[in-house]
Amino acid sequence: MRRSEVLAEESVVCLQKALNHLREIWELIGIPEDQRLQRTEVVKKHIKGLLDMMIAEEESLKERLLKSINFCRKELNTLCKELSLESFKEKEESTILQLEKDLRTQVEMMLKKKKERMQELKVLQERDQDLCEVLCTTPYSISSTLVPSLEELDQFRQHLQTLAETKASRREEFINIKKQIILCMEELDHTPDTSFERDVVCEDEEAFCLSLENIAALQTLLRQLEMQKAQNEALCDGLRSRIRELWDRLQIPPEEREALAMFMTGSKTKIRKALQSEVDRLEELKIQNMKKVIEAIRVELALYWEKCFYSQEQRQAFAPYFDENYTETLLQLHDTELGELKHYYETHKELFEGVQKWEDSWKLFLEFERKASDPSRFTNRGGNLLKEEKQRAKLQKTLPKLEEELKAQIELWEQEHSKAFVVNGQKFMEYVMEQWEMHRLEKEKAKQERQLKKSQQTETEMLYGSTPRTPSKRRVLGPNTPGKVRKPSKTPTRLGQRTAPLGTQGHNKENIELSGSILTGGCPYLAPLQRNLTINSVASTYSEFAKDPSLFDCSSVGSQRELSKASRSDVPSRVLNSTNIQS
Repeated sequence: MRRSEVLAEESVVCLQKALNHLREIWELIGIPEDQRLQRTEVVKKHIKGLLDMMIAEEESLKERLLKSINFCRKELNTLCKELSLESFKEKEESTILQLEKDLRTQVEMMLKKKKERMQELKVLQERDQDLCEVLCTTPYSISSTLVPSLEELDQFRQHLQTLAETKASRREEFINIKKQIILCMEELDHTPDTSFERDVVCEDEEAFCLSLENIAALQTLLRQLEMQKAQNEALCDGLRSRIRELWDRLQIPPEEREALAMFMTGSKTKIRKALQSEVDRLEELKIQNMKKVIEAIRVELALYWEKCFYSQEQRQAFAPYFDENYTETLLQLHDTELGELKHYYETHKELFEGVQKWEDSWKLFLEFERKASDPSRFTNRGGNLLKEEKQRAKLQKTLPKLEEELKAQIELWEQEHSKAFVVNGQKFMEYVMEQWEMHRLEKEKAKQERQLKKSQQTETEMLYGSTPRTPSKRRVLGPNTPGKVRKPSKTPTRLGQRTAPLGTQGHNKENIELSGSILTGGCPYLAPLQRNLTINSVASTYSEFAKDPSLFDCSSVGSQRELSKASRSDVPSRVLNSTNIQS
């Protein structure tokens, strides 16, 4: 049994006792029965009224609880929708009081969540407003009255993070551009004269609006200042170049040049004005020294003519170069010609440098060729001969390769410019072929001269014998050293030929060997002597005999007649068959 039921039974017993006690008192007092009845009716009314009142109060409590339950249910449904949460699930078999308590607690918790979300939304909106003012963008689109969902708040936070990063990057870009703008303005001696320039340079950095338009305007301002700075630098560089050019032409002494050294760098207004003043002064001085300046330009023109491989015809085509009337007009013509020539050289500098490289290699190759034909090269010391031969072999390989590369470059250049690329008045490849042909002809001429010299030497030896050589070193005999006399060699002599002196036969040995080995493939010195006679040597010998027959004896005359017959026969033009003249 419940305690409430026990208490109810005890209440009934207590009431019964109380009524019994009242009845006993009434009997002792002697109250009549009708009065007892009245008195009992009064007690009944009091007890019944009290109980009715209590019941009414409890019924009211019940109604209030039911109303609260209904209200909490509605509030919970609304809050769950606003907070995007699932509906609250009530516990089964819950009493009214417990259900009301659960619902009321859940409502309080939902209201707390709603309040927290709305407060966070307010904070996020305030941050968004600050960032939008700095970046000059529209605020984030979200309702300030509706409760945001967790997803909406997360998206809002991500949006603000992106705005913060954008602000940081734009702030950094703004600071960097501002520094460059200030430097350019200082370099240009420029004072901010517009509101935008003053906002950039003079105002607080935090107050500057970092909108895309302002960043673009900053970049435009910087480009304009940099362009103006570049123009000033180009102007100052041009002034400096002109000053150096005039210095060189006017032969200004170093001490005068040193006075302007501090203005030879930078492009500020002060520097530009000083440079312009110096140019004006030098121009005036140039007019006063017209002849000297024009002659200096002509020296420079000649230098660029060499660099551009101008032919004499091309050089002579510039008639003012030879004009002796030194006027401002003549100077202007020279300046214009020099400027065009410099531009022409710079435009095609790569080609000219390639041609110059070929020219240098060609000259070196010719030098090696000359050294290779010089007999004195065999007196080489320190391995120079081997080194030169290696360089010569290398040049023989690199020259054709260089010519092919230049040929390809020049063909491409001629296609682009629709004109011929000339070197010394000729097409480059024609010029190269002409140089090779001249080299070949010179080699052929040198070869013929050597052959003629050898034939003349052979003729002289046949007529007068070998010519003694002068020894490079003579041995000095001491007073007590007996002289050694070379014994005459046992070589057969020929009729009609003078015997060479004893001292010269040994020196003439290599001449005889050279004559025998190269001209006729003859035998060595100790073998019976053989002579190879060319047509020229035979003809000259015959003419000498005709003038003075006493020069030869009978045996030699017979030999000469045979040779004369042989010379009239069909023999090669360079060498006749060898004729052996034996004694």
